[in-house]
Amino acid sequence: MDNTLKNYRSKTRKLVIIGMLGGISIFLGLTPLGIIHLPVMNLTIMHIPVIIGAILEGPLVGGSIGLIFGLFSMYQNITAPGLTSFIFWNPIIALIPRILIGVISYYSFKLLKHKIKNTGICVGISAILGTLTNTVGVLGLTYILYLDRYGHTHEDSDQAFFS
Repeated sequence: MDNTLKNYRSKTRKLVIIGMLGGISIFLGLTPLGIIHLPVMNLTIMHIPVIIGAILEGPLVGGSIGLIFGLFSMYQNITAPGLTSFIFWNPIIALIPRILIGVISYYSFKLLKHKIKNTGICVGISAILGTLTNTVGVLGLTYILYLDRYGHTHEDSDQAFFS
C-alpha cells in the first residue's frame, strides 16, 4: 500500500473518531448522563470522550473533540442559563481548558509510556491529568478573569455595611 492511501485512511479514521466521540459528548450534554446538576455548579463527564480521542489518535483529535465539548458548553449555558452560566459565555473559559484536555492527555500519555511500561497505569494517570486540566483551567481562568468583579462587590457591600 502506498503512502498516499495510508495517509488518506489515517485522515479518514481521525475524522470519523472526532465525529463519533464529539457526538457522544453532545449526547452526554443533552441527557442527564453527562451533567450532574448541583445548586451552585455542574459536574460533568463530558471530558471522557476528549481523553479517549486524545490517547487513541493524538492531540489534534483530542483538541478537536475538546473544542466540540467547549462549544456545546457555551451553547448549553446560553440556552439554559444558571447561576454560573455567565462564566461559560466567555470563550476563553469555555474553550481553552476543554481543548487543552486533549493536548495534555496525549502528551502525558506519550511521556509516561516511555517511563512506565504498563499501559493501563499510563492511561489512568493521563486521564487524571486531563480531568485536572479541565477543572484547574476553568476554575483558574474564572479566578483570573472574574476576581476583580467579585472583589469590588464585596468591598462595596462592606463599606455600605460599616458606614
